[in-house]
Amino acid sequence: MALGNQYITPMTITIDPGLYRGCPRLDEDKGQNANSNHGSCCKLNATNWLSDIPHAITESDLVEVRFKNTRKGYYRNVNALNLKAGEMVAVEASPGHDIGMVSLTGPLTINQMVKNGISYKDTEFRKIYRKTKQTDIDKWKEAIDLEQRTMIRSRQIAMDLNLNMKIGDVEYQGDKTKAIFYYIADERVDFRELIKFLADEFRIRVEMRQIGARQEAGRIGGIGSCGRELCCSTFVSNFVSVTTTVARQQELSLNPQKLAGQCGKLKCCLNYEVEVYLDARREFPSPDIVLETEEGKAYHQKTDIFKRVMWYSFDSNHATNLMSVPVERVKDIIQLNKRGQVVERLLLKEMEEVAPIGYMNAVGQESLTRFDDKKKKKRDNQHWSHRKGRRKPTK
Repeated sequence: MALGNQYITPMTITIDPGLYRGCPRLDEDKGQNANSNHGSCCKLNATNWLSDIPHAITESDLVEVRFKNTRKGYYRNVNALNLKAGEMVAVEASPGHDIGMVSLTGPLTINQMVKNGISYKDTEFRKIYRKTKQTDIDKWKEAIDLEQRTMIRSRQIAMDLNLNMKIGDVEYQGDKTKAIFYYIADERVDFRELIKFLADEFRIRVEMRQIGARQEAGRIGGIGSCGRELCCSTFVSNFVSVTTTVARQQELSLNPQKLAGQCGKLKCCLNYEVEVYLDARREFPSPDIVLETEEGKAYHQKTDIFKRVMWYSFDSNHATNLMSVPVERVKDIIQLNKRGQVVERLLLKEMEEVAPIGYMNAVGQESLTRFDDKKKKKRDNQHWSHRKGRRKPTK
């Protein structure tokens, strides 16, 4: 910046990439993530699809700011700062100030608030003080360094007080005057005594915030049974209830060990494809209908939606001697039974050559040593006999 004949170099602020609190910083000028180490986590990103449309609609002074993991807040830009997504700002807190990252600006912020059930007309929003200075970042970094040690120590204190709760995460405020303790508990917990111990131990204001098992897994993260990062720690922000009915509709085995995720609840991914299964099932007849044949009554046991076959057996209590019947054949038999006709056979002669059930248990079916090099012993076709102290081969 030129001032008369002097040139002043703008102050550069250095931020550790690990301080972006679980999500990458979006560099809009370059169109890429400045923090490539955490590029896989983008659950808090919000796409501003009006950013390249100048003066499209009236601008809003509300700004969306994100903090550690899943916490977001909405603030007013009272000082008319030129803010962009990915910039660090100091915002009003109670008490003191907090440090967060701008995730969305402009008129789309109001749409985001409506989506989250926040009334922008009746809510009193806090202010954005300024863009962060180097001193703010240094103090914020010191606060972040205390979080892990504080969480371990707080767990010990809760254990000494015999409280039936688990502290899963700690989030310090940017000025180190306050900390949020996220905990999970099955029953109501009286943690008034715990707050006193924590306040005396760490010399901070304490806020206790209860979360569920799914939220805890989303904050901690991990690898799922599919080999990918947990959905709740990457892109899922709103949890939808999952029931065993969803598993039944997809013909999945009702085994809790296979259907449960790392949080101990049913996997969120069970909801991903259930609509496709329900749509495909509309062309299938009801499995409650019993087929009348001269061979006996055929009872439904299983449906293969992809191959469009339904498996029947003549034993209503046990799934023995299963026979796969195409859906079209099942419909024909039902129509004939409605007319009072009993078909001769469940399957026509050209349908008898049917492959066995085409599904396998994908969990635990393979041995961990299946790729080991097992040396096979060569069969020795020669028999040896000892004669006069010498070995002599005999046929």
